[in-house]
Amino acid sequence: MITTTTLDNGVRIVTQNIGYMHTVTTGIWVANGTRHEAPEDNGVAHFIEHMLFKGTKRRSAHQITREIDSMGGILNAFTGHEYVCYYAKVLAKFLPRATDLLTDIFLNSTFPLDEIERERKVILQEIKMRDDSPEEYIHDRFHQNFWRGQLLGMPVLGSNETVTNLTQTSILSHKNSRYRPQDIIIAAAGNVKHDELVAILAPMFSEIYSNWQPGPSGSFLPFDKEVNLIEREMEQTLVCLGTRSLRYDHQDRYALFLLTTVLGGGMSSRLFQEVREKKGLAYSVYSYIVSHADSGALIVYAGTEKGYCREVIDIAQREMSRLVTEEVPQDELDAAREQLKGKTLMSLESSDSLMTRLAKNEIYLQKQQSIEDVLANYDAVRSSDIQRVSRDLIRNEYLHLEVMGQVADLGLSAGMLDV
Repeated sequence: MITTTTLDNGVRIVTQNIGYMHTVTTGIWVANGTRHEAPEDNGVAHFIEHMLFKGTKRRSAHQITREIDSMGGILNAFTGHEYVCYYAKVLAKFLPRATDLLTDIFLNSTFPLDEIERERKVILQEIKMRDDSPEEYIHDRFHQNFWRGQLLGMPVLGSNETVTNLTQTSILSHKNSRYRPQDIIIAAAGNVKHDELVAILAPMFSEIYSNWQPGPSGSFLPFDKEVNLIEREMEQTLVCLGTRSLRYDHQDRYALFLLTTVLGGGMSSRLFQEVREKKGLAYSVYSYIVSHADSGALIVYAGTEKGYCREVIDIAQREMSRLVTEEVPQDELDAAREQLKGKTLMSLESSDSLMTRLAKNEIYLQKQQSIEDVLANYDAVRSSDIQRVSRDLIRNEYLHLEVMGQVADLGLSAGMLDV
């Protein structure tokens, strides 16, 4: 059962009690991420995420890690373009202790200067690590260029320059203003009793206040089709070919999920079969969706040899075009539908996934959606719906291509993009 309590200041506490689980995962989410930063402070949301583990008024950084280890639990965090999350997963008997620890780092972190300087070095190394990881880098580069000139296109980690220039004052100012109560969602899933958790959390979270107001986020402005080449000495050539997609809460999102599954969502998908199984052109090839509050992208990725690059791009465009010109056969649609429904149901066995689902429903849908409704929405999609969505999204003017490797003499240009 899912239960929600909203405190007077707007903080939401939402739980899902799964009594047979041994674990509980609790996450404190803030619906404020990289796209809410000032360009000169790019990376500050991620910097704050790091700093919340570096000591509070009651605990040192070492005491924080020792305490979660003593429970056999997991304490971690992550930052996205539209949110940040701090979470703990523990056995149900340790929930009060874990909640106290998680709340302490969220509300009482001290941001000491010496820790800021140490963590600055760590984050600069993290940026270098991302840049040294070709697959991670090309996906990040695609996102930056696809939303170029918009706040949504700023990298989560920030840049060397912006991270270097962040001060203790700017970091604290950002946290104190952007961690607004109406943007805070505390989600817990597993063997948890809602009233008991609210009784613990309400006194500590009821006093949070911020008068900061977000400015206009702008709207997605599609560019003309574009090709960006990244020259790098490496064995493979990496390809990201994408087009415009739907916002997170769009009514056609279930047709989009099925579209993406048919295109490149598994070993039986069209891209996997054509690129890997029939032609042996790539080991890794797949498609995926990036969804935000107001826009999205549908992306095809492949890692191939330089000599096969053009052929892989042509196959990807051909398979994307097929979705526009032909309805997906019923047996292929039914198989994709069962694949997605199975993944959805299997996710219910993890308190981590359940917690994340609760929070994202609050952030993007402003309500909780039952699993029964999700499955019914998959069942309602017809082949004509997939073709209609494909025609709306897979269009020449939205195409964007990023290619990384020894690319100087490949002869790639926007003129080759055609679906």
